[in-house]
Amino acid sequence: MSVGPTSAGPSSANPTGAGVGEHVPARTHEPATIGTYLVVAGILTAVTALEFGVIYVRRLAPILLPLLLTLSAGKFALVVMFFMHLRYDSRVLTFLFVAPLVLATLLAIAIMTLTGEFLVFTR
Repeated sequence: MSVGPTSAGPSSANPTGAGVGEHVPARTHEPATIGTYLVVAGILTAVTALEFGVIYVRRLAPILLPLLLTLSAGKFALVVMFFMHLRYDSRVLTFLFVAPLVLATLLAIAIMTLTGEFLVFTR
């Protein structure tokens, strides 16, 4: 005498279609397409060209270092999100990667400001 359902097919109680006791795979993200990677590579190329071009504009000399750091941070974020697949990982892993990076960046800016090498804030 059987106690449970006899068919392992999908039912209204189990919309995944898995039978009783079968492993249901977790939802995964859609992988990025080749087109996505080509768009990201194009953006990275354009930002790199912009970084080279900014160096030769003399009027940007007062803000050159913060501008280059911002452009580099943007490129870093794109590489980490798409090529290291951090965009598809859980928020906890993203936080564990980004929090120390932000802390190190703020510490470096504070030390450079205190020594007078990079005056973001006036004394």
